[in-house]
Amino acid sequence: MSQEYHCRIYVTLRPSVLDPAGVAVQSGLHQLGYEGVEKVRIGKYIELTMTAEDQTQAETQLDEMCDRLLANPVIENYSYEITALTTSGSH
Repeated sequence: MSQEYHCRIYVTLRPSVLDPAGVAVQSGLHQLGYEGVEKVRIGKYIELTMTAEDQTQAETQLDEMCDRLLANPVIENYSYEITALTTSGSH
């Protein structure tokens, strides 16, 4: 029996990769008077719902999705959270 999972994926540039968008945001914040802001990094947040046989299969599929499309493994890192959704009406 398949289970539905809600997934939250966080994609960020690797620390060694220059982040021009983060530098621009940091500069803008400094211009607005927020001088204490340091090291701004810009990333992506992705939510999806998927069906899998179990948590292990869901994690395997999610790793594949991130490696193949959602993140660029050469310059980005990713992490995720998976939550099993409860099925209403089942006893």
